[in-house]
Amino acid sequence: MDSHQRLHIAHPGFWRSGSSGEPPVPFTVITSQDVNDGIWTPREDLRIPPDTLDPAVFSGHGSVLAEDGKSIDLRKYAIEYTRRLEEGGQFRLCIWPEHCLIGSPGHGVVDVVFEALREWSHSTGGSVEWIPKGENLLTESYSALEAEVPVDGSTTFRSDVQASLERSDRLVICGQAMSHCVNYTARHIVERWPKDRVSSIALLTDCASSVPGFEAAGEAFQKEMANAGVQLVTSENLFS
Repeated sequence: MDSHQRLHIAHPGFWRSGSSGEPPVPFTVITSQDVNDGIWTPREDLRIPPDTLDPAVFSGHGSVLAEDGKSIDLRKYAIEYTRRLEEGGQFRLCIWPEHCLIGSPGHGVVDVVFEALREWSHSTGGSVEWIPKGENLLTESYSALEAEVPVDGSTTFRSDVQASLERSDRLVICGQAMSHCVNYTARHIVERWPKDRVSSIALLTDCASSVPGFEAAGEAFQKEMANAGVQLVTSENLFS
């Protein structure tokens, strides 16, 4: 479950324009050079708990601290964070509309899916395993298994989740969005899945869609999954 606070690093409220003081509009891309040049800067009044970054996980932790050696200098951090994103070669920092805010209706599961989960739990005696992601204010988690830049223990690779999934006879993947969260969650799973069992994974092509404007990423993802041996099927044909 995507689970965000309002003042997350990939939401408009975290940032201010260096010239106008206004927040960025959704889908603005902020580069490390932009932050270094003062085009975009974190809000000066943001209160970020020091333990949001774990020195044991975030290498070079001392380089992003303020002069007191304890609090986080958000400008230094933002320069370093966006640099690491860009070095990874997959992402630059994209500002998203506020979404999946913890406590809001947008954080919940839509009614028809929630009712199906309730019925499944009642009929099987099983319980849904909910996996929140995106709670850390200072990093993005497109994948449910690992943040793009791990910064603490909760954002490193979730080997427990991977192990739970691998106990399945068949893994069915759906959700939102094909271009982003489904995409990178599935990649992490498939990378570590036993090679002789990849065909036990099914991606439901009619139960996920790309963020508008990012359709090419979703299409490329589906092709790569098919090449890796994942079954691409519709929900109607899943059990045929």
